[in-house]
Amino acid sequence: MTEFSTSDTQTTERQTDEETISAVDAPAGPVESLSGDAEPETAAVPGSAAQDEDAAVSDVQDAEVTGDDPAAEPSEQADGDTRVSLADRLENEGDIAADYLEELLDIADLDGDLDMDVEGDRAAVSIVGGDVRQLVGRNGEVLEALQELTRLAVYRETGERSRLMLDVGGYRADRRSRLEVVAAEAVEEVSRTGEKKSLDPMSPFERKVVHDVVAAAGLKSASEGEEPRRRVVVLPA
Repeated sequence: MTEFSTSDTQTTERQTDEETISAVDAPAGPVESLSGDAEPETAAVPGSAAQDEDAAVSDVQDAEVTGDDPAAEPSEQADGDTRVSLADRLENEGDIAADYLEELLDIADLDGDLDMDVEGDRAAVSIVGGDVRQLVGRNGEVLEALQELTRLAVYRETGERSRLMLDVGGYRADRRSRLEVVAAEAVEEVSRTGEKKSLDPMSPFERKVVHDVVAAAGLKSASEGEEPRRRVVVLPA
């Protein structure tokens, strides 16, 4: 027969209490999206305070709108060390993303080549060639999800949030061109009538394109509604 002493029981209870306290006091895990992008409620004319788009962390609804958190931007230094460091970091993000996507294509038995580039202050990776339409999905929904997974893969390796942009089969490039036309037409109508105009619901990436066109034209725009029905409203000057 195994005997247990009172001191053993007290020690066990004390350890359990300490573990419980530690679990309660432990800091919660990050609740922020790793996408690193946030869409402003209002996109204003260049140079205004509202033009500082893309807060440090996304609010999930607006994961694609860009313009960076000033605190996250590298300061300009005469020796250029910061810029070189940023370029190296973005190239590394592209390499990590390409490795992840290449493995995914192999698992899915899909053909496709990977192009990597750096566009401004973000890494850009494109899957081109082959029949990869299924990686786009309806209205780009699969592409958006795949981009977020790719960013998470980069975060896992680097420990830093990523604003990497993923394109598949030129979908984003084509969609951007179409949206720029839609936005320009909305700007012309609002300028002529003096009345605001609501556009169709769009993804965060699409809203960002419209905000940029409107701001460049000297008007204002705002995002209204909740996902997946969130839309851009073009406002008169």
